[in-house]
Amino acid sequence: MDQRHRTKTLKLTTLSLVALLVLAGCSSTRMAYRYADWGVVWWVEDYVTLSRAQKQQLNQDLDSLRQWHCSAELPRYRAWLSELEADIDDGAPDIDTIEHHQQQLLVFVPDLLDRAVPVAVNLLASLSDDQVTELARNMAEDQAELEQEMLGGNQDQTASARAERTTKRVERWLGSLNGEQQSLVEEWSADRGQQTEIWLQGRKNWQEVLLETLEGRNQPGFDEAIRELVANSENARGPEYQAMMTESQQAMANLMHSLIQAGDQQHREHLQARANKLNQDFTALTCS
Repeated sequence: MDQRHRTKTLKLTTLSLVALLVLAGCSSTRMAYRYADWGVVWWVEDYVTLSRAQKQQLNQDLDSLRQWHCSAELPRYRAWLSELEADIDDGAPDIDTIEHHQQQLLVFVPDLLDRAVPVAVNLLASLSDDQVTELARNMAEDQAELEQEMLGGNQDQTASARAERTTKRVERWLGSLNGEQQSLVEEWSADRGQQTEIWLQGRKNWQEVLLETLEGRNQPGFDEAIRELVANSENARGPEYQAMMTESQQAMANLMHSLIQAGDQQHREHLQARANKLNQDFTALTCS
């Protein structure tokens, strides 16, 4: 397996975990990255023009991370998916079962973050002043585009857009929603208040702290500062963000439970088939 394919495989498997975290209380796929801020190693690569030496070091670091992730973590994902399939096969899961699976997913995250920190540190510590300037400029442009995209309308339009995004993500797991399920999503989205604004502000806060931290990338303590940003990113994002995420996790559990209860056997079969497909995908991946 060549280096490009190895790196792509790691991206796909870890991004699959992020997608699964929608079920762990993240109402937005982007918000799911709150649990995967080690993804800095992806978007720094996208936002900054890296030198050949930096690319080589990053590929080496990612290959080591992929080897660990494939051998140590994929079996855990498969075991969880098998348990999920069995619970769905027993009938519509109750709220306790859904919350149990949320917690099972969240158990995967700390080890992944811990292993990813050195990769992020190596990359970020190697950036030149010009690269940091490039990073800051591209992050600001991306933030402005997101704010325009997600906050371009009034409150009702923002809630409607949130409902549309949520519907698309839920349908990946349950299939096409019926009228009652769609109403549940719309009501849920309308009740989220300023969630989008809070998420965007938290994202901006985190990036500002990252840029401040990069000013001391050649100073003692940089490693620990990046570890804090990756492993405990909610601290940089602010108290409003922290409160929103706590509420969102429970709200998503309640929504998923209501959607399953409002569905039929076809929806449960779609959910089981989706879990089974992911399980098969993880099983097919090799660690060589």
